[in-house]
Amino acid sequence: MAEEDNQSLHNENNENIRVRTLRDYMNPIRTSAPSCIVFPPDASHFNFKPVIIQLLPSFHGLDLENPYLHLREFEEVCNTYNDLNCSMNTIRLKLFPFSLKDKAKTWLQNLRAGSIRAWDEMQQQFLKKFFSVSQNKLFQKTNHHLH
Repeated sequence: MAEEDNQSLHNENNENIRVRTLRDYMNPIRTSAPSCIVFPPDASHFNFKPVIIQLLPSFHGLDLENPYLHLREFEEVCNTYNDLNCSMNTIRLKLFPFSLKDKAKTWLQNLRAGSIRAWDEMQQQFLKKFFSVSQNKLFQKTNHHLH
């Protein structure tokens, strides 16, 4: 009978099964959470150019930042990006996570898996989160003075 190593067992189909050691349990396998973004079918044809990331504006989720301004600047950069293989909706969904930092990135990562299917939905959720009531009141006061 062949000698077995002490790191494996066999199941009923005589397949080798590795026994997990205490060290294996102390160093769990890293798994990633599913994305909140469901990309359109044309996303697999997205021609990613790393240089575009350097052009994207950054949004950190700070109270002093203007989310409307971020979206406008983000869309300006995206509009310079031509990819005949996919829609502008796909381009924006693919690039938007790269424009978020710190608190804003954490917000995106904590959205429910599969909850964003289009750029309009992303904008709506982003503004809902980062355009606070206090900013709204400040905006209303500023506009009131303009009339």
